[in-house]
Amino acid sequence: MNPAEHWDAVYASKRDEEVSWTEADPRTSLALIDEVAPQRARVIDVGGGTSRLAGRLLERGHDVTVLDVSAAALERARAALGERADRVRWIVADVTAAPDLGRFDVWHDRAVFHFLTEPAGRAAYVELLARTVGAGGHAVIATFAPDGPEKCSGLPVRRYSGATLAAELGGRFELVKSLPAAHVTPSGKPQSFQYSVFRRV
Repeated sequence: MNPAEHWDAVYASKRDEEVSWTEADPRTSLALIDEVAPQRARVIDVGGGTSRLAGRLLERGHDVTVLDVSAAALERARAALGERADRVRWIVADVTAAPDLGRFDVWHDRAVFHFLTEPAGRAAYVELLARTVGAGGHAVIATFAPDGPEKCSGLPVRRYSGATLAAELGGRFELVKSLPAAHVTPSGKPQSFQYSVFRRV
């Protein structure tokens, strides 16, 4: 099963409250984006799925794009936003094989990069990130922390600290800060994440 088929099957068969990554309030992502985003920033949420982040970014006046490999997830996200959905650019694509996306001030990724277990996939992601975020722009990337889960949705993951994630991104990105975060799943299980902010040099 390829990634699109896997994630379409997940979103077609489970409600948001049945998947571990659902957040009632994406407060950590919002706080970090607020720190680095200029007014009316161009923000892309990579692997946005059915996250509530897009709506919150619209409230802040940003130009919002959501990318996900799952068309089913984005259809659900569009429906949840109602009339505001037309203010968001929606892209169904695999981030490791995505075409040119244009330029953005802020790239946000909560829990996509840690699914890239093959070096080629990580390299493709980093190249797209470097093309998409210009000098002085920022990336906010959240992954499972070193003590986080070893699998998610039945798939293996790679776990990172801020330093090891910076090593993966390479010299075009400067680590500004990283912080631990405990995500509590809808079923009440804690998961250890780390959030890192990078500046494109």
